[in-house]
Amino acid sequence: MAAVEHVIQQIVEAPERWPIIEDDIHRCLTRVFPYVVLYSIEKDYVLILSVMHCHRKPGYWRNRSANNQ
Repeated sequence: MAAVEHVIQQIVEAPERWPIIEDDIHRCLTRVFPYVVLYSIEKDYVLILSVMHCHRKPGYWRNRSANNQ
């Protein structure tokens, strides 16, 4: 949990730092665990779409972006 919280804090501080993986979705990997945080940069905030295990159900998050709602 601490590793995920650390990554989210880094994202909030510099959201453009991590690569875009699809459309406007960025990906930031945790260092300690095999987890990734997927997020988009909105006008006034950063939207966390998913905190997911890297090896389970890839692609399940795709319907979560603000563009798909």
